[in-house]
Amino acid sequence: MEAFDLLIKNGVILTMDKEGSILEQGHVAVKGDRIASIGAGQAKNGKAKKVIDAGGGLVLPGLINAHTHAAMSLFRGLADDLPLMEWLNNYIFPVESRMDGDFVHVGTLLACAEMILSGTTTFCDMYLFEDEVAKAAREAGMRCLVGEVLYDFPSPNYGPIEKGLAYTESLIQKWRDDPLVSIAVEPHSVYTCSPDLLVAANGLALKYGIPLIIHVAETASEIDVVKERYGKRPFEHLESLGVLGPHLIADHCVHLDESEMEKIAKHHVKVINNPESNMKLASGVCPVSELLARGITVALGTDGCASNNNLDLFAEMDTAAKLHKLRTMDPTVMDAFTVLRMATNHGAKALGYGDLIGSLEKGKKADIIVVDTHKPHLTPMYNPYSHLVYAAKGHDVSHSIINGRLVMENRRLLGLDLQKVMAKAREKAKQVLRWLSEPPAGS
Repeated sequence: MEAFDLLIKNGVILTMDKEGSILEQGHVAVKGDRIASIGAGQAKNGKAKKVIDAGGGLVLPGLINAHTHAAMSLFRGLADDLPLMEWLNNYIFPVESRMDGDFVHVGTLLACAEMILSGTTTFCDMYLFEDEVAKAAREAGMRCLVGEVLYDFPSPNYGPIEKGLAYTESLIQKWRDDPLVSIAVEPHSVYTCSPDLLVAANGLALKYGIPLIIHVAETASEIDVVKERYGKRPFEHLESLGVLGPHLIADHCVHLDESEMEKIAKHHVKVINNPESNMKLASGVCPVSELLARGITVALGTDGCASNNNLDLFAEMDTAAKLHKLRTMDPTVMDAFTVLRMATNHGAKALGYGDLIGSLEKGKKADIIVVDTHKPHLTPMYNPYSHLVYAAKGHDVSHSIINGRLVMENRRLLGLDLQKVMAKAREKAKQVLRWLSEPPAGS
């Protein structure tokens, strides 16, 4: 008789596999870090060290936040409802210039706690001091793809850009065999990175066979700047540099014309939609339905807490579905199943994890969440996909398993001391207020 490490029973299993299979009264058994058995009814010929009774709730792949800046959880609500440049120049940039690794570590732990508690098991991060992001994610037990932001001006972490590329390569070497942490090369954007930097970053990504991640076409002003500087739209510019390819992950992609969407499809570029951030900053709306119609992989991200202000992918799914129905004036666009796919297996495919996570199938990594449906706002349940996208909230997630490890049980975090994390975050917030009230040293 086979011995499982973990068994989830009595659940409605939403596999999110290619067929969209649903297993009523099903089970998922885990051995080590992988799914060892999955099916309808009870697991046969096996016992488990730990049993979770889903009680008729929903069991599905962990959600994947495909774009965020985790440590910006410490900036949540710092300066809302302001024009973008005032927000950046008067608040965000002054604080970021004085950050250190410990600040980023604490902010990332806070973000990881929020994400686990709301059903996210994997995130993709772009920020500063990313080695600390990786350490914090590892401490929390989260799967992540992270990379140090690169741009033409000096960084408070690594200094001049020459050291930025070296720092990125050191991250690649340090974390290359880690079961949870993966590294990407992450130039910030077309307008903050010279052509030489973009080419060098792309070369580094290709050398190691890892993703290249960049913000593209987020605002209308960005399009104007790039056209004035290079005589091309952003994706035309990237194509001319030889940067477009299936390894490229393009965040935002709000302002696209037909030719650019064709280029994205032609080169198999992956796109990350961040609807709530784009709405809050009045950046615009990504043409997701048109991208999906071209067969382009589109995943979901929250962006950072300074421009969202949460990391709850259930809220993001709800917004994405409704926003695009309004944009197209078509209620059939972005149906619930499509949106849930964006937050699960499309997210996995976009980040290069398609063979490992994003669906519940035998042999895949055991990244699994359980949603408690015994609540008034989830009763009755006719369509589980509809419930997850339009009715469920992050706090409805009762259990979370990442890489075969139970990291949340009955809403209790097992790998983090939540009260300690929040206390440290409050101390960092006091530091932020001091920074904003005092001029920088040497000014």
